[in-house]
Amino acid sequence: MRTRGKDTGITVGDAPRVDLLPPEVRAERRTAAFTRRAWAGVVVVAVVAAIGSGAAFLQRVQAEDALVMAQAETQALLMSQTKYAELKSTQGQLDLVEAAQKVGGSTDVDWPTYLEKVQGTLPVGVTIVSVSLDQASPLVQYTQPTAPLQGSRVATLTFQATSPTLPSVPDWLNGLATLPGFSDAQPGSVALEEGVYKADITMHITADAFSGRFDQTTGE
Repeated sequence: MRTRGKDTGITVGDAPRVDLLPPEVRAERRTAAFTRRAWAGVVVVAVVAAIGSGAAFLQRVQAEDALVMAQAETQALLMSQTKYAELKSTQGQLDLVEAAQKVGGSTDVDWPTYLEKVQGTLPVGVTIVSVSLDQASPLVQYTQPTAPLQGSRVATLTFQATSPTLPSVPDWLNGLATLPGFSDAQPGSVALEEGVYKADITMHITADAFSGRFDQTTGE
């Protein structure tokens, strides 16, 4: 049982306590405890820094791998382009030739077929014996008429035909007017030679007579 003196303030009955450690020992212990906590903090910081460095290193490795893959794909594409460079060059030459054909053939008239049609308009027994052609080119504009009432033209066809009988030139002109590209026709001289009549016709032709066969692309 413990009793406390009323006047002295001294506690009676507690276990006796005596601290015999010198102050230097207690100070050394506090220093040691502080040192341990400090080193623990250093270790924690080092661990966190190591984790961060490891994550950064891993990210860099992944980025380098992605770069290597991208460079490999680029190299593969360049090799593919080199592989097909000759094919592209050939295709470019074909395109150039095709374009040249379109330009050069823009004023093309299929004359053999057209002359067959001219012959088909003539009466039976009348035969074309000579032909003279003058037509437009892609680079030079065809000379147009200056006389009034004459239509535009892109070609002039002059032919001579023979007939066993005196030719009816107006009928010839009416037949020629049915041809595609017909602009106008003018009769020339009519002469009798060795029992055969020879007549000259000059015919002007419009752009409707162009064949257009070079306007189509190769793939069509």
